[in-house]
Amino acid sequence: MLEFCVLGHLQVRRDGVPVTLGAEMWRRVLAVLLCRAGEVTPVEDLISALWHDDPPQSARKTVQLYVHRLRQALGDNERIVHRTAGYAVVLAPEELDTLRFSRLVAEGRAARQHGDLDRASVTLEQALGLWQGPAYAGFDDIPLINSEARHLEAQRVLTYEELVAVNLELGRHAELAVDLIETTQVHPYRERLRAYLMLALYRSGRQVEALEVYRRTRATLNAELGVEPGPMLRWVHEAILRDDETLATITSAGLNHITSGSAPEIRLPPELPMPPAQYKPASGLVPAQLPADLPEFIGRAASLRQLDALLPEDPAHQPVTLVLSAISGTAGVGKTAVAVHWAYRVRDRFSGGQLFVNLRGFGPSESVMSPAEAIRCLLDALGVANEQIPTDLDAQIGLYRSLLVGKRVLILLDNARDAEQVRPLLPGAPGCLVLVTSRNRLSGLVALEGAYPLIVDLLTESEAHEFIAARLGRDRVAGEREAVAEIITRCARLPLALSVVAARAATYPAFSLAALAKELREARGGLDVFADGDTATDVRAVFSWSYHALSTDAARLFRLLGLHPGPDIAVPAAASLAGISQKEVRTLLTELSRAHLINEVVLGRYTLHDLLRAYATEQAQLLEPADDQRAAIHRWLDHYLHTGHAAALLLHPHRQPITLAAAQIGVVAEELTDREQAMAWFTAEHPVLLALIDQAVNAGFDTHVWQLAWTMDTFFQRRGHWHDQVATHHAGLSAATRLADPIGEALACSGLGVVYTHLGEHDQAGMYLCRSLGLFTKLEDVAGQAHVHFHFGWLSEVRGQYQEALDHARQALDLYQATVHRYGQANSLNAVGWYRAQLGDYATASHYLLRALTLHQEIGDHSGEAASWDSLGYSYHHLGRYREAVTCYENALRLTRILGDRYYEADTLNHLGDTNHAAGAYDAARRDWQQAVDILHELGHSDADQIRAKLQQ
Repeated sequence: MLEFCVLGHLQVRRDGVPVTLGAEMWRRVLAVLLCRAGEVTPVEDLISALWHDDPPQSARKTVQLYVHRLRQALGDNERIVHRTAGYAVVLAPEELDTLRFSRLVAEGRAARQHGDLDRASVTLEQALGLWQGPAYAGFDDIPLINSEARHLEAQRVLTYEELVAVNLELGRHAELAVDLIETTQVHPYRERLRAYLMLALYRSGRQVEALEVYRRTRATLNAELGVEPGPMLRWVHEAILRDDETLATITSAGLNHITSGSAPEIRLPPELPMPPAQYKPASGLVPAQLPADLPEFIGRAASLRQLDALLPEDPAHQPVTLVLSAISGTAGVGKTAVAVHWAYRVRDRFSGGQLFVNLRGFGPSESVMSPAEAIRCLLDALGVANEQIPTDLDAQIGLYRSLLVGKRVLILLDNARDAEQVRPLLPGAPGCLVLVTSRNRLSGLVALEGAYPLIVDLLTESEAHEFIAARLGRDRVAGEREAVAEIITRCARLPLALSVVAARAATYPAFSLAALAKELREARGGLDVFADGDTATDVRAVFSWSYHALSTDAARLFRLLGLHPGPDIAVPAAASLAGISQKEVRTLLTELSRAHLINEVVLGRYTLHDLLRAYATEQAQLLEPADDQRAAIHRWLDHYLHTGHAAALLLHPHRQPITLAAAQIGVVAEELTDREQAMAWFTAEHPVLLALIDQAVNAGFDTHVWQLAWTMDTFFQRRGHWHDQVATHHAGLSAATRLADPIGEALACSGLGVVYTHLGEHDQAGMYLCRSLGLFTKLEDVAGQAHVHFHFGWLSEVRGQYQEALDHARQALDLYQATVHRYGQANSLNAVGWYRAQLGDYATASHYLLRALTLHQEIGDHSGEAASWDSLGYSYHHLGRYREAVTCYENALRLTRILGDRYYEADTLNHLGDTNHAAGAYDAARRDWQQAVDILHELGHSDADQIRAKLQQ
């Protein structure tokens, strides 16, 4: 039986075993067909989903080919049928999870209508249990699917509300309260859920907490939407205050009558005093970072029982201390799988969410995650805006631990190197659960921190047999028991090795298992780095067997992937790595993916398990000449440098480019056409680029080091990745110094001056800007000197030294005029005008700002034009010319919205609100400030607090 699953990431299973669907384009075709299950999907809709508005001339033939490939992957030519208008997928109702979901919901509602609440609860819970994530995850760029996914999500929330109502009637108040506390954080504006939570708390004897839910809800609705709670919430609140006896029995139907307006008028109580301010995640979402659980988790009952013993048996009772477990075992034994599976079993007991970090303790490279990098990952997951993160590591650790006080959070620290790497990441307060996996035993954590040690051993014989049967089918395994037993022995009962063998057997069903066992017997390799003298733990034979089955070109690509620093690689980069076309490399990547030697983690991005990466690295060092290895490194460094340089100029079109050497033959630089694509590329490649800097340093490609740092500069600025910007520019400065390259040194110092200004480290900023200015002066680079003076102006501004800022802006303007640098002139004119305004000389300021505006318009710099309109509005405001100021701000808003620059849109709205308020247009001012707060809240920016204070006055 085939099962099609779209309530989460697209999956197809045959008799419970996942089916490999192949290329991403094939998956997109299937997703669209499933979205219209039972209907014919026109070919035009498929073409639109695949290529949007830019289809190739061969689009129709290509769709035919994709459908053919899908039929082959599904093993059934009749599954996808052709009709006159297009294609349709043939399904039975039980074969698609969305149809099963709808059926179960209908059955649950029917049971409720007939008074069978227990059956209704079970059935509705089964319906919700089908969801493994957002519907059609990964396909939200397809409008047809996006619309269906939104509809399904709405149905899911309604079903959850109905399940809660049923469980309330069943008296499951304590359990509901725990679940609803978490869910209402995800859906802060669902008043019905808030009302249910108040009822559950009240009926659990937690009256004060129920009243606090109302107070916080009312404050949130007032501050963020400017509205009062609806009649349902108001009635529940008033009823709790008067201890109304109907609260013990009222049903959701009764609450619905209240919603319809039949309840008596409610007198709102006075606002209760606010508790001390606490940090709240900017996104408003509870972190849920656990990796996906295995579709079928086999065995490990003893390990799971040991982990169960860490927590109180009663879920209503929470641990009173920090719970810490150190999970160790050999590579590939399934430590992470055990930890993740158990974490899913207990995650509902931790209302603060789940955090996950791969500490990269073991791998082919030496890029072990530092505690500083790990802390920044955790702070980011907890919603801390980049500008709120302290620069000092101890302060970062203190902030992290403070955020966890009073919260119940499950933290999974995967692949730790040693106890020293883990200690800074441990919460300081009770109530949290920390799971640490490592290939080391982490005895230090056991001895000093009281961690519970759990050693994950090899699978038992019976578990290994069940493991293979789940993947190959019981009939096939039952027919060759001796061969299966030998495969288990040769794979040392190691889950990773068994997975590779099972994938091979599933791919070639005509091969007997006895033949596969013979191949394993004859392949006598071993991964030395993981060998301990016991041949039972030797897995190189398994990897070499899969490797030697590859085509010559795929085997070469696999070896070269071992040299790439990771953590993942995109198709164009893989093409540059191998020096071949993207079309050729896609074929090879598909071959490697099918052999389970790489994994496509997201569309078009591949990663290797660390053992496989180590094996690939070994093979590269054995078989690839040193010159060829260096040439491959050179190619992919060129790939990222040339693509990054083009992307940087798309983000900042008027930035003065740097001179790059010609790319090596075989480099396939990506073709990016607009700012959105450039930003998306940097976002996806961010961790890769950081790893590349380290690799370029170690390999002696110093020019690439400082130039890569330059390419990332604008991206880091826009996203607020100040700490990464510091690290890359320091690496670039060291590299340029080794090269005795004054241009590289000057640019790196300038970048450091800017980022240290962002971080508030003004002395450091001034030191590097001085050094940069000296270098540009020696180079007689007038434009470079102008850039530095411009940055000095900003540094002086943030120090509150506006006269000094004005002096630097004037020097920058003079230098830009000397070099006919029109973009620089426009920015400097704006800066001079802005600083004049800050000094109270609004008339002169307006003169400079009008000149800046004209020049920005002439050169087509929309970003600069928006900034000049904003500055001019500020000046007109203080001259009392409110109507003209409003016009300026509206012009600035129009441009920032076209550019998609959300932060400066909020900044301009804030200024517009100030002007409207000064002009007596108080409603308009409140509207402007509220819009600014909404945007900054969405961005997680701390400026929202300052504007929110204006709204409260």
